[in-house]
Amino acid sequence: MDIKSLQIFSHLANSLHFGQTAHAHHVSPSTLSRMVQRLEDELGCQLLQRDNRSVVLTSAGQRLVQYAKQQLLDWQDFQADLHAEQPQLNGRLSIYCSVTAAYSHLPQLLDGFRRMYPHIEIMLETGNAANAVEQVQSKQVDFAIAAYPEKLANSCHFYSIAQIPLSIIAPTIDCQVSQQLQARQIDWQSIPIILPDHGSARKRFEHWYRQKGQGKPNIYATVSGHEALVSMVALGCGVGIAPEVVIENSPVKERIKRLTSTQSIKPFELGVCCLKQRMHEPVIKAFLATIKEP
Repeated sequence: MDIKSLQIFSHLANSLHFGQTAHAHHVSPSTLSRMVQRLEDELGCQLLQRDNRSVVLTSAGQRLVQYAKQQLLDWQDFQADLHAEQPQLNGRLSIYCSVTAAYSHLPQLLDGFRRMYPHIEIMLETGNAANAVEQVQSKQVDFAIAAYPEKLANSCHFYSIAQIPLSIIAPTIDCQVSQQLQARQIDWQSIPIILPDHGSARKRFEHWYRQKGQGKPNIYATVSGHEALVSMVALGCGVGIAPEVVIENSPVKERIKRLTSTQSIKPFELGVCCLKQRMHEPVIKAFLATIKEP
C-alpha cells in the first residue's frame, strides 16, 4: 500500500465518483478500478459498494479513509523535516509543454517540487506539443512534457506519467460536414480533414484513415497545436484527431462529437523528457526525484 494509492483512494472517498477521481489523477477508470481491487485484495475486505448509479464506502472503507488521512499527514511532515535539514537549492528550471498540459498535468508535477525547493525559479514556455522533445534536444529548456515519439533519441531520458487516449472528432453544429457524416455510406474522400502539421497524432490519423481503404484524405488544413485543431472542428471546418485531455479541457467541447471509441487508436504515452547528460545537475536531479516519488 503506497502513498499514491492512499492519495487516490482518499480523493475517491470524497468524490464517490470513479470518473471524477480518474480524471483528477490522470488515470483511466479501469486503472482506478484495478487499484481499488488491489487494495481490497491486500486488506482482505470490501472497501466500496457500487452499482451503475452510486458508490458507497463500506465500514472498512471509512476506516481506510481515516488511516489514509493520517498517513498522508505523516508523509507531508516527514518531507518537511527532510527539507528543513537540506541546504537551500537555488537556480532556475525551464519547462516546455502545450497549453492544455500546463493546467492538466503540470500543477501536479510541480506541487511537491515547489514545496521542497521554493527558491527555484520556474520558467514556463507553451507551444505545439509536437515540438516538445525538440525543445529539450536543442537545449532551449530543461524539461518538456511530451508524448513518447516514434523514435526517442538515445540522448533523451523519458519518464512516463500517463496514457492519453485519442479520438477522431467532428462538429455537432448543423454544417456541411455534419450532413456528409449522416450519409448511409460516407464518402470519406470528400470529407474535409484537419490535421496536426506534424507529430505522432498526425501519424495515428494517417494509420486510422488507411484502414478505411478509401483513397487519399481531403486535407482542408494543417494546424499547429491540438487546441487550435479542436476549435476548427468545432467551427464546422472538418474532421480531425485530438487527445482526450485536450478535448475534455476545451471550452468548445460541447460543439464536437467523437467518431471513434478511445480504444480505436493507439494512445499517447505522456511523460517528462530531459537530456541524459544533464540528469546529474542539482536542479534537474531534484525535479526528477520529486516527480518519481510515490
